[in-house]
Amino acid sequence: MKPENLLFAETHEWAHIAHEAGGQVATVGISAFAVEQLTDLVYMELPEVGATVAAGEEFGEVESVKAVSPLFSPVAGEVLAVNTELPDHLETLHASPYDKGWIARIRITDESCLTKLLDYAAYQKQCAAAGDDPA
Repeated sequence: MKPENLLFAETHEWAHIAHEAGGQVATVGISAFAVEQLTDLVYMELPEVGATVAAGEEFGEVESVKAVSPLFSPVAGEVLAVNTELPDHLETLHASPYDKGWIARIRITDESCLTKLLDYAAYQKQCAAAGDDPA
């Protein structure tokens, strides 16, 4: 997936929205910018399949040698699947944050949460305003 086609939370999670039978499904991950800021990743906790999450709610965490960072769901819904390979292969987040580095697939139950997400240009502007380069 190209970052230009994704939506971003201010907390650096991304969402790719797809229309599937039964509604919209978001594939969720963390941005390349966030992965670079975290540097050496050592642990990841994934959400539970079947869990209900609210937009902006913590649904997992990622730990680096620098810090433990919560992962926040950019959408509200039910967790349909998680990338079970990811915790054992955290290097995937550096190599392919927008494809193989996905964290969870969530069936969206409240589409209003999508209006709070940023497009790629707005996300880049947010990172630049913080004095960081998201590219």
